[in-house]
Amino acid sequence: MSDNEIISRLKKIVEPYVQRTEGMENFEEETDFLNDLQINSANLVDVVLDVEDEFDIEIDNDSMEGMLTVGDAKSIIKRKMAAG
Repeated sequence: MSDNEIISRLKKIVEPYVQRTEGMENFEEETDFLNDLQINSANLVDVVLDVEDEFDIEIDNDSMEGMLTVGDAKSIIKRKMAAG
């Protein structure tokens, strides 16, 4: 799965939780879930659960804590998918 495909699928997942819609206009690896999109921590847990379902992976707590940006999420998803 390409990086662009992962990011595109991530964008669809996070969209319902975004409080600052301007942040979605430049949705890229540097986009920060908390600062740029203003997704609160409770909703970030929902995002992680949705990511697990979408990509059929399991994200542990350590990985979840490191998932601050779109790029972080993409890297974690790729790593978990490769680990199978």
